Amino acid sequence: MPQIVSANRLTDGIVVFLAASDAWVEGIAGARIFDDKASLEAGMATAGRASAENIVVDVAPVEVAQTPRGPEPKHIRDRIRAAGPTVRTDHGKQAAGL
Repeated sequence: MPQIVSANRLTDGIVVFLAASDAWVEGIAGARIFDDKASLEAGMATAGRASAENIVVDVAPVEVAQTPRGPEPKHIRDRIRAAGPTVRTDHGKQAAGL
């Protein structure tokens, strides 16, 4: 099953995703999709280094479905994390359209 790598940026707690460039992006559409175990392990190693450097915390792989809009998390917890705050839609990722 395809997966992406998510984490929380340490400076502000925002959920971020590992991109193909090994940068961290806020929008799930920019997340790199890992289609096999070896590439996911490499992505997790990259994320682990970022965690050790205090850039991100709570690194985790996330199962996704590939949709025309981009990757969509399979589990509700990860969908909520990707969408941003649930209390008000005029703040965070929902307001920014990410």
